[in-house]
Amino acid sequence: MLAVVQSRYGSAADLEVAERPRPVPAADEVLVKVAAASLHPDVWHVVTGLPWVLRLMGAGLRRPRNPVPGTDLAGIVEAVGSRVTRFKPGDPVLGETIRGMQWVNGGAFAEWACVPESGLALKPPGLTMIEAACLPTAGLIASLNLRHMGRLKPGSRVLVNGAAGGVGSLAVQMALAEGCSVVAVDAADRLEWLRDLGVQRTIDYRAQDFTRCGESFDLVLDVPGNHARREVKRVLAPRGIWVIVGHDHFGRGMHKVLGVLPRMFGLMALAVLDHNLPRPDFKMPDKVAEMEYLRGLAEAGRLRPHVDRVFPLAEVRQALSYLQTGTANGRVVLTP
Repeated sequence: MLAVVQSRYGSAADLEVAERPRPVPAADEVLVKVAAASLHPDVWHVVTGLPWVLRLMGAGLRRPRNPVPGTDLAGIVEAVGSRVTRFKPGDPVLGETIRGMQWVNGGAFAEWACVPESGLALKPPGLTMIEAACLPTAGLIASLNLRHMGRLKPGSRVLVNGAAGGVGSLAVQMALAEGCSVVAVDAADRLEWLRDLGVQRTIDYRAQDFTRCGESFDLVLDVPGNHARREVKRVLAPRGIWVIVGHDHFGRGMHKVLGVLPRMFGLMALAVLDHNLPRPDFKMPDKVAEMEYLRGLAEAGRLRPHVDRVFPLAEVRQALSYLQTGTANGRVVLTP
């Protein structure tokens, strides 16, 4: 099969498209004929090997342990392992190829890929394969930070900073689906399509600092994490929660060794004293249940990823370079 191959840490220029053996599913895995695979910042992290700590977290010390990048895909089930019970050949599916929350290559940028059964869900009929491939990782991150850490409740006033990105746009839709009032913050030219979803209003961050908008919110989901805690507190209700995702803008200003981890661990420590920060909880939500939540919302027409550009697999270098510019108005997708 054809696959993107990464033989070392570096840049988009180090990626090649080459022949690789077709993978064989383990007992708890599903072999998927890939129809589409999406790019997201975690892919960039593993391609570059930055921050260096990710190499100790399973990616591989000198070179990627798995030479084929990509984690998010949609396609058709080709075969199933002996312990798989929820899927059968011919099923249209979407999924995340990695186990848990890791910075590792997952083999999705190929014509076939193996996916743990727990990371799969049936593709909702209302989504195209290209749209479905954009849902897993961003959807799981949005759900973890919004519903679990943010304790989302119907009627809450929610502000999403970085609302037009992969995680932010899904978080906006989740909050709306839960009956919340949402204010969306991003660049003006990236916000127009969000108005059609029903957000209360939008803020162009280039024209206005949302921390000085004079309003208060029950939850601020801060994807870029580009404001200090004291600034965000200006717009938090007395019992409001600030949840920071901490996108590091493709290494700009990132600590090369530890990335955003020092800041995140510092906020976890402060959460013991500051009720505006979520208490750390290292227990991960059930992935099967989370994937079913995403599938259910999409099937009900309440969750749809926004796609910017689609590249053929052979143009993976151009696709990753385009993602890295940070200018994409929606998701970037590869098709074999």
